[in-house]
Amino acid sequence: MSPVVVAKLADLAVGTAVKVVVDGVPVAVVHCEDGTVHAVGDTCTHADVSLAEGEVEDCSIECWLHGSRFDLVTGNPLALPAIRPVPVYPVTLHDGDVLVDVTTTVTATAVTTTAVTTTVTATVDAGQVPSGATKES
Repeated sequence: MSPVVVAKLADLAVGTAVKVVVDGVPVAVVHCEDGTVHAVGDTCTHADVSLAEGEVEDCSIECWLHGSRFDLVTGNPLALPAIRPVPVYPVTLHDGDVLVDVTTTVTATAVTTTAVTTTVTATVDAGQVPSGATKES
């Protein structure tokens, strides 16, 4: 299976997460304050709770039930009670679409994050505004 379109970038507010299901896999798609977009398994590894319902801060997401926090780049837990990481899935931005591939997990996402950051920066630098977005003056 190849990457699947899960959302329009313009529809993902910065600092928020949305739950999507890709080929039966629940995924939290997160648009961080730094402009990067990440995809992680949507279920907290401590409790069976949707992470997309939690708070996003500094490229991490917090489980609303018990306060576990997960790094969106590595999937590693940053706060107890969770001790196991969540899976991290590759994200691709293409023509304003956010695509996620759940057939593989990423253990070192520096390359993926860099690629996403470069794509977002190139779009902003070129003065292009994704469909449905407005350009601030």
